[in-house]
Amino acid sequence: MRFQVAARVTFAATIVSIGIYAGPLKTTFKAEFEKGKPVAYSEELGYGFSPGSPLSVVEHGGKSFVTSDKPFYFSADVSEGNYLVTVTLGDAEGESTTTIKAELRRLMVEKVHTARGQMETVRFIVNVRTPQIPTGGEVRLKPREKTVEAAAWDNKLTLQFSNSEPKVASIEIGKIDVPTLYIAGDSTSTDQPREPFNSWGQMLTRFFKPEIAVANHGESGESLKGFMGEKRLAKLETLMKPGDWLFIQMGHNDQKEKGEGVGAFTTYKESLKQLIAAAREHGTTPVLVTSMNRLTFDADGKITNSLGDYPEAVRQTAKEEKVALIDLNAMSKPFYEALGPVKSHVAFAGNDTTHHSDYGSYEFAKCIVQGIKDAKLPLARHLVDVATFDPAHPDSPEKFDIPPDPVVMTEKPYGN
Repeated sequence: MRFQVAARVTFAATIVSIGIYAGPLKTTFKAEFEKGKPVAYSEELGYGFSPGSPLSVVEHGGKSFVTSDKPFYFSADVSEGNYLVTVTLGDAEGESTTTIKAELRRLMVEKVHTARGQMETVRFIVNVRTPQIPTGGEVRLKPREKTVEAAAWDNKLTLQFSNSEPKVASIEIGKIDVPTLYIAGDSTSTDQPREPFNSWGQMLTRFFKPEIAVANHGESGESLKGFMGEKRLAKLETLMKPGDWLFIQMGHNDQKEKGEGVGAFTTYKESLKQLIAAAREHGTTPVLVTSMNRLTFDADGKITNSLGDYPEAVRQTAKEEKVALIDLNAMSKPFYEALGPVKSHVAFAGNDTTHHSDYGSYEFAKCIVQGIKDAKLPLARHLVDVATFDPAHPDSPEKFDIPPDPVVMTEKPYGN
């Protein structure tokens, strides 16, 4: 049978304290696994393991855990909001190595290893959203958001467990009130659905303590004009609150818009200021992020500017509006050049020269983390594993070992 999994499930209301924040956990969901009773996800149950991987429940030393030699998924029906997820990993009689992703491949826990007899509890925050706008209407989703990207918008919280020997002893999920970092971006920052594509927004979650939620509202192919026209900003305006953050990174697609008066220093800056004003109106702190360079080397092995005036327009807007700036455009140049014209393709998805691989997006997430620190944002106190990162001296691609997902796609993301 494919679902050799059982769960003892309880629902309750409780209060937890995470770091400096405390909030009520509503409809707490807890699953502790017992041997012998299969539990597959169904709408009637509202929780369970997804089909696709042969799962086993193993009992060692009186404690059971779920495991598989393939990535496996657990989902629970939840309402829109932020959720504290608590997972216990380990094996009373053996080692385990587990990586956890959530929703649309957001990296939550990177390679936790437990020795024989060791149990380790990990905690992280997952944001769940729906297209509905409480004030009326809904976000106008692109076709792909209704198919391969549907997990980013449904009413489920989905966890993926993978690595060499994932051993999951229990899962607890509960709603929690914490500050949220919203991302308004394009294909280079949104949650990409399948390999070999990835983005810094999907990797950024790994670098925060369970005190901040990351809610990625970007989408491939977006420009600032499109973001507003599809009611993505309208959705954010019903969610943003004091203490939240809005990271804004677009430009790749804005640069291709045509028309009288359209340009980096005109319509683009006006739209940036509109998003900044919307964030401030809700007590949310805006942060501007320049778009990283495309992979365009000259004959001397130096990156050329393929984004025209758009990065400079972001820098100008940051100064004019007194908004913090994270300059990914400036950081991407030494990053690519450090790898060189041949090796730098390892940071990109296949032969793509715009969209990044898992490794490339992980390095850009480190750039974002460094930018938070350099800008002295209060967000910095919620970071974890915050060693100084110099993009001119990136991590070795050969040592990057986050397991890739089993499903790939050949179709490129919207935009370029």
